[in-house]
Amino acid sequence: MSEKPFQGKTALVTGSARGIGRAIAEDLAAWGANQVILDVKQEDCDRTAKEIAETYGVKTIGIACNVINSADVDAAAERVKNEFGGLDFLVNNAGILRDNLLLRMKEEEWDVVMDVNLKGPFLVTKAFLSMLMKAKSGGRVVNISSISGLLGQAGQANYASSKSGLIGFTKVVAREYAKKGLLCNAICPGYVRTDLTDALPDAVKEELRKSVPLGRPGEVKDISRVVRFLCSDDAGFITGNVIRVDGGTVIGM
Repeated sequence: MSEKPFQGKTALVTGSARGIGRAIAEDLAAWGANQVILDVKQEDCDRTAKEIAETYGVKTIGIACNVINSADVDAAAERVKNEFGGLDFLVNNAGILRDNLLLRMKEEEWDVVMDVNLKGPFLVTKAFLSMLMKAKSGGRVVNISSISGLLGQAGQANYASSKSGLIGFTKVVAREYAKKGLLCNAICPGYVRTDLTDALPDAVKEELRKSVPLGRPGEVKDISRVVRFLCSDDAGFITGNVIRVDGGTVIGM
């Protein structure tokens, strides 16, 4: 593409050192958006930031940040303000799994998943909200939920609850800040090939594949390109929506 629609804009993707988060950062960078790579390890952030800068010719910085630590998040927001002057796109992607049947689930397994998957987006969105509302053509927030938040997968009481809560959070942000020009939407990925899912036993992967009407897992680009669309001007009348990118897994819902 000769023109870069996101030239001069800045995006922050949490959990963007690898996997789906990195794919999102790369697709936004390919359209010209400067990148804030935010993840838990500084060396991972720096490596990804360097590679994206070299590949796409955008300005990048890497920030190590624990999204459940408000001091970390506030410090990250201050640095983004100083380095870029503001923020146009925020993608809350960071998340974790601690699967277990309800009777076996430990309190700490519940707490850590709820903290990272739900408290994290709350803290990050709140910290960057004023910048997003000042974005020249309207700020964008995209929250990465999951079809587990719609279906309630067995063994995922903590994860499903956190991702369902993120959908509710998305709708509230969309409603509260629509008049400020801020658009907020959620994406619910289905079974997507990542380093995490590739490590699953073959039998489990086969069962997951069978659950997808299209007969294959999704790729990280299937998610990242929907994020890019939601950040574009073409999605200027879409807010408070939940978009399933799942190969048809939850058809009918």
